[in-house]
Amino acid sequence: MITIRRRETITVDVGGVKIGGQHPIVVQSMTNTDTADVEATVQQVAALARAGSELVRVTVNTKRAAAAVPEIVSRLQDQGIDVPLIGDFHYNGHILLTEVKACARALAKYRINPGNVGVRHARDENFRRIIDVALENNKPVRIGVNWGSLDQGLLTQLMDENARRAEPKEARAVVLEAMVESALRSAALAEEYGLPHDRIILSAKVSQVPDLIDVYRQLAARCDYPLHLGLTEAGMGTKGIVASTAALAVLLLEGIGDTIRVSLTPAPGGDRREEVFVAQHILQSLGLRRFAPEVSACPGCGRTSSTFFQEMAEQIETYLRHHLPHWREQYPGVEELKVAVMGCVVNGPGESKHAHIGISLPGTGEEPKAPVYVDGRLLTTLRGPTLVADFIRIVNEYVASRYAPREEPLPSRLKNQSDAPSPFSSDPRSSS
Repeated sequence: MITIRRRETITVDVGGVKIGGQHPIVVQSMTNTDTADVEATVQQVAALARAGSELVRVTVNTKRAAAAVPEIVSRLQDQGIDVPLIGDFHYNGHILLTEVKACARALAKYRINPGNVGVRHARDENFRRIIDVALENNKPVRIGVNWGSLDQGLLTQLMDENARRAEPKEARAVVLEAMVESALRSAALAEEYGLPHDRIILSAKVSQVPDLIDVYRQLAARCDYPLHLGLTEAGMGTKGIVASTAALAVLLLEGIGDTIRVSLTPAPGGDRREEVFVAQHILQSLGLRRFAPEVSACPGCGRTSSTFFQEMAEQIETYLRHHLPHWREQYPGVEELKVAVMGCVVNGPGESKHAHIGISLPGTGEEPKAPVYVDGRLLTTLRGPTLVADFIRIVNEYVASRYAPREEPLPSRLKNQSDAPSPFSSDPRSSS
């Protein structure tokens, strides 16, 4: 197993969620509703939170949006959802936060883009007003630089300096340097205005994978602030998922990154929760966190002309996801569960033995039977039209036996179905 040494940072508390230090990498997301539409925003925040988003960001761009924030927080709390809300401010954040004080109090963190808080001297004045509000309300801030709205004055200055060098850098390198400088100078200015060091998070977002890796490596080397990772404008569907995964995986494996967001463009009417699921899968695939039981399934080949194993794998994954919220409360550690649904005898038995529970389905022309392995040992062989239901029953009994907070006896049905010694550990919470 790869050992990932996390970069050392300070810890920032965002509404009770700890970011940085050696705390788990936090998954966050952002709504795409009109924040002034309280009902729609509450529904989407609730859906994102239930999917596992530990922080949710909302756009605060008008007075109506700012005025809606306290009501949104109140309605979420009425539903028992206490996910911290982050306010995303551009251009007029200094006005909204000072004029709508209830919004400033209700938000758990403010996101500021130093490239568009004003121009020239007004930039520092407007920035200071936001920092003053953060101090007044004991809130942290994320200073989020974006390549599409970079401080043009700073960029021009660095370009001019670069032009005078004996060996000028490429324009790309200067842009990335300007992003790092903008983030660090803004953080220093925030501290000069009184914001404590441990209330600052930084980000520097670009839309190309190599650029994101380079800019965060530079930023990580020059500060100990927690860093928020995300490829901005990642795109739709497969392109957005692959690009985000490629960029974030490299940095996370280097120990860089304390909170992440996967910025996917949803299809019209698409599920906003997809960005949460992708972020969780990235962290889980790298072994950094566990969020849900894992289902392994083979891709299929000429040996598996029937689609049954694909359908079954989808059924099992849907079943596990549906039951996970309840299982998390009742069975500590159930996120570690690994299930295999394999389609033929080539790799099926071997893969099934490596999972906690695995089933090897018959391929084309093979005998219509499906051996089930539990903790590496053959438990039983299933056949017939109730095969899926029988396998789900075995999964349920395994979860109840292995992950119950107190030791429970092995279900008698499972004992009687195998000639092998009990595949369940005597300690239901020990690993196989």
